[in-house]
Amino acid sequence: MTRFSRVALVAIGLIGICLAADPAVATTLEDLYKSQTIVNGKYEKNRQAGFKRCLDAVLVRVSGDQRLPAKPEMAALRDKAGSFVAGFSYRDRMEGIPNHDDQGTYDRPHNLYCQYKPADIDPVLASLGSRPWLTERPRLAVFLATERGTSHFALDADDERDVLMRESFSNAALPLAMQVTFPTAALLSQAGLDDQALRNAEVTKLDTIAKKAGADQALSGSLVWSDKELGWIADWRLAMAGKTYQWEVRGVGFDEAFRIAIRGAAQILSGNGQPK
Repeated sequence: MTRFSRVALVAIGLIGICLAADPAVATTLEDLYKSQTIVNGKYEKNRQAGFKRCLDAVLVRVSGDQRLPAKPEMAALRDKAGSFVAGFSYRDRMEGIPNHDDQGTYDRPHNLYCQYKPADIDPVLASLGSRPWLTERPRLAVFLATERGTSHFALDADDERDVLMRESFSNAALPLAMQVTFPTAALLSQAGLDDQALRNAEVTKLDTIAKKAGADQALSGSLVWSDKELGWIADWRLAMAGKTYQWEVRGVGFDEAFRIAIRGAAQILSGNGQPK
């Protein structure tokens, strides 16, 4: 198994907040070629910094290629990030909340929304050795076995205890214009899959069950808490074109573990190969 490189993780760490509040998965080219981030106020300096983060986000969103932000060519592209923006707007994240003082007037956090045109972004992707991922993005059924101390369970669609994890996974999928769903406990039971069996289940078998969960294919994973790593150890598997891909991340919160899962899936499904 491999893990994402530290350089790539640092470079794309901020992308997780981009589009996190997007109410729907992209269904049109216009939806696909947009991104967002959070900035403090509407200062020019902060806006330019936001443009840089949004450029990283839209390149990954359009291509599915998680390696792009770590490429050395990105430094020069970020320096002129604003030139690629076709339009932008703000939304006050504290809308309806009165200012506490004059300073708060200027520093209130805002969502910065950036819209791009394919004619501007596609050549950038080409210059980085990448391309748009314009085919329909499969809906993934997440089969996840979780273990922390003596507690262990399989994530399912109905358990109220799993709400935060399910919401986190869905939020992780939005920046990549993807969707996830989860099997019910009844479906897992019918297939003879408890959390222990899930760890060793063939992904191709899970692909068949995924269709019963209203998805196109399976994303299989395990999440094990490690006191030594001060976080979760997450292992992920996904099958494509007769090959099963595996990747992992260690010592992270489950929000980041799920972002790594979706980024890896996008990397594979977009034809960009093994997550690293």
